[in-house]
Amino acid sequence: MSEPKDFTLSPELHDYVLAHSVPLDAVQRDLIEATAALGAVARMQIAPEQGAFMTLLTAALGASTVVEVGTFTGYSTLCLARGLAPGGRVLACDVSDEWTALGRRAWAAAGVADRIDLRIAPARETLAALPATRHIDLAFVDADKPSYRDYLGELIPRMVPNGVILVDNVLWSGSVVDPAATDPDTEAIRACNAALAADDRVDVVILPIADGLAFVRVH
Repeated sequence: MSEPKDFTLSPELHDYVLAHSVPLDAVQRDLIEATAALGAVARMQIAPEQGAFMTLLTAALGASTVVEVGTFTGYSTLCLARGLAPGGRVLACDVSDEWTALGRRAWAAAGVADRIDLRIAPARETLAALPATRHIDLAFVDADKPSYRDYLGELIPRMVPNGVILVDNVLWSGSVVDPAATDPDTEAIRACNAALAADDRVDVVILPIADGLAFVRVH
């Protein structure tokens, strides 16, 4: 199992959360292990409890059109695809053939590869080329932090009424409240959080799941 990402829980409480949530299956465990073998970059993979939440949310919304910005090794994509309504699709945006190759193998093993449309290209270009209509039920943003506001700028006008956007890493291991943290990523996350809180097109709550997950409902 990968190192816990949740900095707000003790190891004992984190283990308790996992033990009382939807259990991982063999495909998920294999993908976690394959990602861990990449080294320090494996920290970019979402936490298991976050993945379980995303599958349940996708199913609860009855989502059929889902967009993911930042696929990495495909764990979040797998979780989203498993919650889709019949005939639904995940449009997954990433720029790495190497990392997403791990995801492709896992998606095939899980039987969900036909539900995923992977686009290897800058996400801003992929999003900008989407129809301008309000057609996206659910979106997940977990990519380069300085571009978060650009991605949201493309996504929000395309969300169905009451559509949901999940934005990852919005607590950034607590750095968002550390005055000494002035690096570009931290500043970008602060700016994104502030912009969402002030945006009258959405309602937002930050959930203390893993590294912080903004739950954004679009009006």
